[in-house]
Amino acid sequence: MQSLFYSTGKKKTSVAKIWFFWGNNFNNKILVNGSTINKYFSRNNLSNLAIKPLSLIELLDNYNIIIRVSGGGLSSQANAIKHGIAKSLVLKNFNYKPKLREFGFITRDSRVVERKKFGLSGARKRYQHSKR
Repeated sequence: MQSLFYSTGKKKTSVAKIWFFWGNNFNNKILVNGSTINKYFSRNNLSNLAIKPLSLIELLDNYNIIIRVSGGGLSSQANAIKHGIAKSLVLKNFNYKPKLREFGFITRDSRVVERKKFGLSGARKRYQHSKR
């Protein structure tokens, strides 16, 4: 028997669409934009961060995950993938939710860059004031 769970994860401007396939004929592959997760994220800490919900739940069963991610940088993309995988795990089994919430994987990090204001040199930075 096979199951499919779809979810989206977000961080800043990165959006990750997660298709979580569950069944007997899958071999624990994770594909990000058509390539393996270790090839897509050149740094190991980013790929480990992205699959942290799976290691927290200790999910060793047969699954495949297909991910489409866009926007932002690599770090925010890894966090968006982490958020999306956690949401799809909750869809699969609601009993995972307390443990994932305890580590903060379910809550979306809504912080974004503050916009530049007119008359200033940045969001909050002012031009240097000259007394004379």
